[in-house]
Amino acid sequence: MVLNEWILNNEAIIRLGSFAGIFILMASLEFALPRRKLLLSRWQRWTNNVSLVVLNTVLLRLVFPTAAVGFTLFVTEQQWGLFNYYSLPYIVVVVLSIVLLDLAIYLQHVMFHAVPLLWRLHRVHHADLDYDVTTGARFHPIEILLSMLIKFGVIGILGPPVLAVVLFEVILNGMAMFNHSNVRLPGRLDAVLRLFVVTPDMHRVHHSVEDFEANSNFGFNLSFWDRIFATYTAQPEAGHEGMTIGINHYREPGQVDSLWGMLMLPFVGRTGDYVINRRSWRRKDPD
Repeated sequence: MVLNEWILNNEAIIRLGSFAGIFILMASLEFALPRRKLLLSRWQRWTNNVSLVVLNTVLLRLVFPTAAVGFTLFVTEQQWGLFNYYSLPYIVVVVLSIVLLDLAIYLQHVMFHAVPLLWRLHRVHHADLDYDVTTGARFHPIEILLSMLIKFGVIGILGPPVLAVVLFEVILNGMAMFNHSNVRLPGRLDAVLRLFVVTPDMHRVHHSVEDFEANSNFGFNLSFWDRIFATYTAQPEAGHEGMTIGINHYREPGQVDSLWGMLMLPFVGRTGDYVINRRSWRRKDPD
């Protein structure tokens, strides 16, 4: 209980510190080892993408003051969830909780592509015309709120320890910045890493304008969910330097590269053909 209270009191500092550290690291590596030449001004994109992050953070704290960690503490006190009914070693429960929470994020991601109304929200993330560390945090505020509610539901079902939820949040945020970064990893290192976690080259495929590529590689952290559920695509057909990032019908200046444009994007135009249940698609067999 002392550990839980300490985590709750310091959760914001822990998450902010880890976010800042990983952001600075990956941004520095992008300058030193870029994978692709960016199309747009980094200053303009970063200003608007980071502004969206700040807006989402403030909104989350206003709507859910203690966020996932506070709800986890409440669930623990109420003895809700599977892990509060079965006696398992603490470290096993922590690891299982992180893995199952990651599975929930994978399934949620698939759902946001499969349901037209949810895709309208999620296309804010995909409409970025470039792909770098700031893309990993570029989400519409309504999607952020819905994601938190889904996370509450999963926490209520599982009953994970507070430590597991904090570790998962830090890992998920860090991995999102890592695998959205414009960093060139050595081929052999990428091949080994993607056996376990999602690498930048693996997830970049998911941001292709080609629907059969955009509807693959849904994982954010652990890479094996895409292999298990047959949604894995090894490489983009056009290559990483030649592939086009974004959404075909949403590429106008001001619409996808400004804060106001991103906030309004779910409410304009057609849903499009990226939604899984509306597309005819093809994909290569995984390597």
